[in-house]
Amino acid sequence: MNNLLKIIGQIFLLWVIYYLSTWVVTFLHLPIPGSVLGMISLFVLLSTGIIKEQWLSAAANPLLKHLSFFFIPIAVELMEWGDLFIQKGYLLFLPLVVSTLVALLTTGGIVQILNKSHQGKKGVS
Repeated sequence: MNNLLKIIGQIFLLWVIYYLSTWVVTFLHLPIPGSVLGMISLFVLLSTGIIKEQWLSAAANPLLKHLSFFFIPIAVELMEWGDLFIQKGYLLFLPLVVSTLVALLTTGGIVQILNKSHQGKKGVS
């Protein structure tokens, strides 16, 4: 029973962060979704130590374990747009390829820079 109350409290904390970020986006007319602002806020709160990881781990672990279930509604909705993808899919191909290449090259470059930096520090010691 104690564990159930702990999970409910942690889910409530996640919901409060989501609700506040959605309210901020609506109030300030920001051009991003409230959920994205909520994720950024949660990242900042966790990074600064204002919220401890232990305060959310009991609720977050089951949600992360079943994360793929949250994408099923999106996939079903995309299936209804099949005709659009057949007609205009070629217009999506170039941005998908370019954005994938940019992400891969950026990630690879950052990893190489960090790796050289880390090896440089080892050699100096």
